[in-house]
Amino acid sequence: MNPNFCNRTRREFLWQAGGGFTGLALSGLLENSFLSAQDRTADGQSEWTNPLAAKIPHFAPAAKSVIFLFMYGGPSHIDTFDYKPNMYGMDNKSIDVKTFGRGGHKSKGRIVEPRWKFKQYGECGKWVSDLFPNVGTCVDDIAFLHSMTADSPIHGSAMLQMNAGKIQSGNPCLGSWINYGLGSENENLPGFVVMLDGSGGPISGPKNWSSGYMPATYQGVVIRSEGTAILDLKRPASMTDGAQRKILDTLRTFNEDHARVHPGNSQLAARIASYELAYKMQSTAPEAVDLSQETAATQKMYGIDKKQTSYFGKQCLMARRLVERGVRFVQIYSGGAHNDDNWDAHGDLVQNHTLHAGQTDQPVAALLKDLKQSGMLDETLVVWGGEFGRQPTAEYAEGTGRDHNAYGFTMWMAGGGIKGGVSYGKTDEIGAKAVEDRLHVRRVHATILNQMGLDPNRLSYFYGGLDQRLVGVEDTRPINEIIA
Repeated sequence: MNPNFCNRTRREFLWQAGGGFTGLALSGLLENSFLSAQDRTADGQSEWTNPLAAKIPHFAPAAKSVIFLFMYGGPSHIDTFDYKPNMYGMDNKSIDVKTFGRGGHKSKGRIVEPRWKFKQYGECGKWVSDLFPNVGTCVDDIAFLHSMTADSPIHGSAMLQMNAGKIQSGNPCLGSWINYGLGSENENLPGFVVMLDGSGGPISGPKNWSSGYMPATYQGVVIRSEGTAILDLKRPASMTDGAQRKILDTLRTFNEDHARVHPGNSQLAARIASYELAYKMQSTAPEAVDLSQETAATQKMYGIDKKQTSYFGKQCLMARRLVERGVRFVQIYSGGAHNDDNWDAHGDLVQNHTLHAGQTDQPVAALLKDLKQSGMLDETLVVWGGEFGRQPTAEYAEGTGRDHNAYGFTMWMAGGGIKGGVSYGKTDEIGAKAVEDRLHVRRVHATILNQMGLDPNRLSYFYGGLDQRLVGVEDTRPINEIIA
């Protein structure tokens, strides 16, 4: 006989006898309130709390939610929002200019002048390309950042930096940091939602919405705008609500015993919280993404009635519905897969950008106007941009394709306490590099966290012996010049 067996508690005896099946039966006999009272964190002492429960921010936030419109592939800034009038008439002229893209370092190139005309919009008189006539009508609510820079001109690493602050894999994404720092106002929906392009996901895939070294509780949840909104969420028809509830309660009871034997291991509690969220989403998520509840006029405004804009329009409208219900961070990808399925215009610039701008211009403008008319724009921060921009010169000896450009590109923000009708920073006269008020990606991250009430230099997570931060080890200030 095992000499330690006599030292077992009654609970341990009931749990371990018969491989734990007696514990399973016992959980079915006890009321939920009894099991809930047993919940503890991994130290075996503290009362367990939901990691997604709403938390107090560092200071009063200007925004409650973020909608990040990610133009995967790298839209050309000089063909969209960064007006370069001196480039017209320079087409095919060979000039000395330093560039760095997938084609490597070059010191000379052939100019591809902008392929679209620009016109002025709004009271601020902002110049916007003919690619975005609808977004042009919203410029008085937008702050344009024309001096963005990044550390890599390669899609995979540049996307990771834009999403997670570093060019290496394994780090929590922006949405995960917000989820971790603030929790969710709606515990029946994920705090971080991702919607992918109809052509597929971006390069590097789930790394772009991963929680990295944080518990999986904080990672992004992919939601689809057509068909089943969340895959693998619907429970088997044979499983009743009561049976599913009892399984969750059993897991929690097991977690208490596990935590007492293995103090300091919080992964099981986080996983159980994920199961709990999935259980709640089964009834909440279908209603949140049900666009039939919206008026025909609203759906038409987003372009859902047209083939070209229907897919992205549905996603933008879903994003508005999700932030209405307390979702903290929503990221929508325009473009997926490879080559011309996204904004990566290496070949025919006109064909590529006409396609993707045509799919997104009306829905993006509708989102801004819808949020504004409902009063939600004041508390919803909308961010637009890709992982980098594109070069002013041609990539090949012939054609209009542009290579990647991380030396200077454009992003913009609207709502959530951001000034409208302003432009900050500049690139040189041909858009090759940022030359005035240069901004690194981490400055955008710092601004987003700041508007959500989080100090980017205080928000940290202990991992690998260090207090890790989204913005890195050096203090990083928000872009105060665009904050209202």
